[in-house]
Parts: sequence; C-alpha cells; structure tokens
Amino acid sequence: MTTPVTTRRRFLLTAGVGTVGLATGFVGGAAAASGPSTPADEPTGVDVGFCTDMTAHHLQALAMCQRVLGSDTGDPVQAAATEVLQTQAIEIGMMRAWLTDWGESTAPQETAMAWMGTTDGAGMPTEMMPGLASDAEMRELGTVDGIAKGRLWLELMRAHHLGGVEMAEAAIDLAGSDKVRRLAQVQVDVQTYEIGQYDLLLASDYR
Repeated sequence: MTTPVTTRRRFLLTAGVGTVGLATGFVGGAAAASGPSTPADEPTGVDVGFCTDMTAHHLQALAMCQRVLGSDTGDPVQAAATEVLQTQAIEIGMMRAWLTDWGESTAPQETAMAWMGTTDGAGMPTEMMPGLASDAEMRELGTVDGIAKGRLWLELMRAHHLGGVEMAEAAIDLAGSDKVRRLAQVQVDVQTYEIGQYDLLLASDYR
C-alpha cells in the first residue's frame, strides 16, 4: 500500500544529488547537474527563511529520536523514531544544500518565522517556534524509561509535527521556488499521516 511515508522516500531518492550534498537540483526531477540556474530558480526570502527555520526545527526532532533509539520503548516507537531520524536527516541535508547553492548561511538564526509574517514580520526567537519541546521536556525524555519514554516521545513528536505542518503549509502558500513548495507539501502530507499513526499508538496498549 502506498502511504505518504513511501511517497516521501521516493521523493527523496529522486530529488537529485549535487556537489554539496543531497538534492541541490530540481526536487522530484532533474539532478543538480542538469544545467545553470534560471531566474525561476532564484530564491525568495520565504524560500531562505523556510529552509533555515525548518532545518532548525528538524534538528530537534533528530535529538528527540536519538534519546529513544536503542531503548526499551517498544518496537512501534523504535520504528517510528528510526523513520523520523533517517528521513529528516536527509531533508536537513537537502535544505542545507539549497541554502549553500543560494549563497546563504546554513547556521541557525536567533530569530525565526519572520518570513511567515509572524508578529508583523518581526518573527520570534528560534527556540520558541511552534512544536519545539522545552529544555525540561527534552531532559525528561532523556531520563524516563520503558513504555513511559515511548509514550512521551509520541506526545512530543506529535506536537513537534503539528508545528512543522504549520510552517510547511505557510511555505506552500508563500514560497517562490517550486522545489521548496514540493518539499513543503511532502512534509505536510507525511507529518499529518504520522500524527495519525502516533494517535493510534497513544490510544492503544502497544508493546
């Protein structure tokens, strides 16, 4: 059965490989070596802001996965965390590659989401982006054990995905680059699907 997750895997595999990493070419089609950029490929502030902010958002997701992988959370959480770790790491490489190609910094910024018009375009501190777990929640995730750790991961990753979906939906509407809009649509589809899977696990007595 085809799910948004398998669609994302195909998307990432066909995104193209460039000299600085994954997917520096047109997403979902030609590779980076397909030829010189055209004006239609020039990034807007939204494209740059989205890739910068979503990279920072994804980095916390990787840290959350690293706190549970290899522990006794139950097989469903181990599988879910492995999926998030692998695919979001690839997406980070993709977005950083685009930023590098555009001559932009790949470093996290102190202010995020100005590209969305948040607080009248002033943005917000990066650590306050929607869906990010607090320092206390991350510490708790690193200290609890067993199924309690697994359920906490599901709850935190569910909230994390909701924040990511909010950002990606804005990029679909506002981004200037086709490849950024396509990536954002994949993120909306997959993370919405995964939220549904997390809800099923949280409502069950999984092991």
